[in-house]
Formats: sequence, structure tokens, C-alpha cells
Amino acid sequence: MASDRTVYHVVPDASGERWLVTQENGSFRQEHRTKDEAVTTAKERARSQEPSQVKVHKSDGNMEYESTYGEDPRRSPS
Repeated sequence: MASDRTVYHVVPDASGERWLVTQENGSFRQEHRTKDEAVTTAKERARSQEPSQVKVHKSDGNMEYESTYGEDPRRSPS
């Protein structure tokens, strides 16, 4: 199930002047001056928490792309 992944979103803040990294279903939230800084932080965190995913949004809030790290957990047949 994909829900086993840690998912980070890179989104513009309400003012559109800063970028936020947020963790889906988690408490992590960090503000950045630029989108590049936010993407770097999100990817570093995701790589340290595989399996994980980073979903990067455009300034209008729509999805731009996503990056996946690590393999999905294997389900062994019972």
C-alpha cells in the first residue's frame, strides 16, 4: 500500500512569496524563501525516510511532479 510511504509536499504559502515543505499526516512544516530550497529540503528528508515521496506543486497550487524514493514494502504471501 502506498500509504506506508512518508509523503512531503512542496507548496507555495498563502501569500505566494515563500515556499513550504509539509509532511502529509505529520507535523513537519518548514518555510523557505525559494522553491529550490524547499525542494532540496523535502528531497533530503524523503531520502532519509524511505520509502517516501516528494510531491512538488507549482505556484498556482497544481501538481508539477513527484519523486519516489525507496521500494514499496514487499508483501510476502501467507
